[in-house]
Amino acid sequence: SKVGAKLIRTNVGDRYVVEAMKKGGFNLGGEQSGHLIFTDSSTTGDGILAALHLLEIIIENGRPVHELKKVMTRLPQVLKSFEVEEKVPLDKLPNLKNRISKIEKKLGDNGRILFRYSGTEKKARVMVEGRDQAEISAFAEELSELTGKDISLSLSK
Repeated sequence: SKVGAKLIRTNVGDRYVVEAMKKGGFNLGGEQSGHLIFTDSSTTGDGILAALHLLEIIIENGRPVHELKKVMTRLPQVLKSFEVEEKVPLDKLPNLKNRISKIEKKLGDNGRILFRYSGTEKKARVMVEGRDQAEISAFAEELSELTGKDISLSLSK
């Protein structure tokens, strides 16, 4: 990347981020929720530690946050959460898995899809990120509908 960092994607959750960090020997990780993990100091997301690191960067660069944040490009996201009959593994939902793969190819490096089940409810969540808000909204809607159909199909077999 332009700033010399390497991006590794993991499943959602601090434990998966920390696991990948240990495996790869990385010292900075985080989640979109705002959890930042600095394995030099801790193995959990720590807001005070993150704030101190941000202050350090501001002081070292002599520039305010509104200027420093220009190195990051935010893409629109759509998150859909919906009830499901059962939490069928994605590998057992071939139509959904195939469609996700095709959409990911279309998005390329300009977006991504995250599909997961809630840990506490009979719900699925699909997040689609990309440059075009209308396009990603349509993809999220399509995937949420396809999930219900594919789960019903798998349960009827």
